[in-house]
Amino acid sequence: MKILLKTENLSYDAPSNEVFSKGKNLRILNNISFKLFENEILGIAGESGSGKTTLAKLLAGIIFSNTGKLTFDFNNEWSGIKTKPVQILFQNSSEIINPIRKVGDIIEEAIRIKFGEKVNSNEMAISSLRLVGLNEDFTERRGFELSGGEQQRVALARIISVEPEILILDEPFSAQDVESQLNFLKLIKKISDEKKITLIIVSHDLNILRSLCTRIMILSKGEIVEMDKTEKIFSAPKSEFTKQLIKATSLEISS
Repeated sequence: MKILLKTENLSYDAPSNEVFSKGKNLRILNNISFKLFENEILGIAGESGSGKTTLAKLLAGIIFSNTGKLTFDFNNEWSGIKTKPVQILFQNSSEIINPIRKVGDIIEEAIRIKFGEKVNSNEMAISSLRLVGLNEDFTERRGFELSGGEQQRVALARIISVEPEILILDEPFSAQDVESQLNFLKLIKKISDEKKITLIIVSHDLNILRSLCTRIMILSKGEIVEMDKTEKIFSAPKSEFTKQLIKATSLEISS
């Protein structure tokens, strides 16, 4: 199985905002080493403040590590292309949806940035919208006319239209009711199957990751405490932290 991404001892420090620590750095991630395989769905779980989103930003090239090495082995040539092979959909996806622009224009702009004028950007935009469960009428809708769920799907359509090799979803199921979570979960599976995009899903919800991911990484205080195939994480967790995390998730369900 091809290794698409490899990290070796990645660490990340951020400036401390505390009054008595001015000038000092706060370690957010420490010695992160793992491999991401092509076409897998990797889940990253952990408590709030564990470093999940920071790691996602590092992998997407939004921020850069202080120490360590990050290596990619992409299938396509990306030099000279303005869009990145690793795309990330943040929790607040509405930020990339201009409220006064038409949805079609938003998606087509991204397509032209990636492919230039040699493609039918309108046709590709409609295809991306259909893939995320929206019909072509949405090309004429404006950002302010969309619900929160529709904004998320349009943002996702925009990302998949540029055909990244790795897609990172940061807490994609937060602030959703159970039905919406199930629908979006089915959508992610569909995108994984049809587009053959390698996925990384950041979530505090282990149950969702269990139903979706091939492997799960458990983060705590900026370090990987455990990483294994999903069934092993749940059937035979090695670390006490993972056991407590699974137990807490079970309590949430029963309550």
